[in-house]
Amino acid sequence: MKIHSMSDRAVLREIGGRLKRLRLDKNLSQQKLAEVAGLNRTTIGEIERGAPSSLLTFVQILRGLDALEELNSFLPDPEIKISPLQLAKLQGKERRRASPNREKKQEGESDW
Repeated sequence: MKIHSMSDRAVLREIGGRLKRLRLDKNLSQQKLAEVAGLNRTTIGEIERGAPSSLLTFVQILRGLDALEELNSFLPDPEIKISPLQLAKLQGKERRRASPNREKKQEGESDW
């Protein structure tokens, strides 16, 4: 989808359509989602058709769809600057045992 070339209203219709697909994938009626989200059924229908709404209503719908965590991919936390894969590589393997400190021997010394 070329979102940059879309009007604001077209973006709202796209978001509404995606919310509708998510609702249907979860096998929820508009009425059931409205009850879970604490909204009116007509509000759900209007948003699915692209009507403007408040950010609070959007959050209520995501929560009702059990999809609030999708905001992390939509608006990543600016404090997290590396991907989880990069973080795992940086952390390396988890230690399972303790080992004694090994001191470097000076040149010329031997155990003999």
